[in-house]
Amino acid sequence: LCSLSACVPVMMASGAVSGSLAATDRRTLGAQTEDRIIVLKGESRVSNLVGDKGHVNVTSFNRKALLTGEVPNEAMKQAAGNAIAQIENVESVVNELAIASPSSFTSRSNDSLITGKVTASFIDAKDLFSNSLKTVTERGIVYLMGRVTEQEGNRAAQVASGVSGVQKVVKVFEYISDRELQQLSTLSAPKNDNKNPSSPAATDKQYPD
Repeated sequence: LCSLSACVPVMMASGAVSGSLAATDRRTLGAQTEDRIIVLKGESRVSNLVGDKGHVNVTSFNRKALLTGEVPNEAMKQAAGNAIAQIENVESVVNELAIASPSSFTSRSNDSLITGKVTASFIDAKDLFSNSLKTVTERGIVYLMGRVTEQEGNRAAQVASGVSGVQKVVKVFEYISDRELQQLSTLSAPKNDNKNPSSPAATDKQYPD
């Protein structure tokens, strides 16, 4: 019984964390859901198209689809891009597939390690909002996605390029203005229910840098 009851706060905490991450994501909840659907449909279509002749990863952020990996020829690269473009709600496709043999297990494991280190570096950088960034790594090349200002994008690229093992950084950002960032920050700022206008907690608002 104690074990069962102990599970309750853990589940509640997990839900709270997930809700917090969703709230700080600069995509709408609708876009987040559509991105997940795009990836699922995209991976299925590409798998049927490419099979074991190549290795293709599909990533989507705010309805922008990124294709990375390797295919044997240009015709298959174009076919994969066209297949993704036809998926509902895909607004644009960035086709970064390389014409090459499929990468090895060792190479992919190293890419996963690099992605983890880049993500950790974003969290350590106090001037970046890691939840607004998405990192994909292929053959040591780091692709950065997200809704960021130009200044944030340049900073993120700088941080990523300093991580060991990174061969190149490619920015696949959707740029927003400082004004749009201010509006997003206002919408995601926690609301205060204290209605006393003289109270500092009721009048002070905090915005991310």
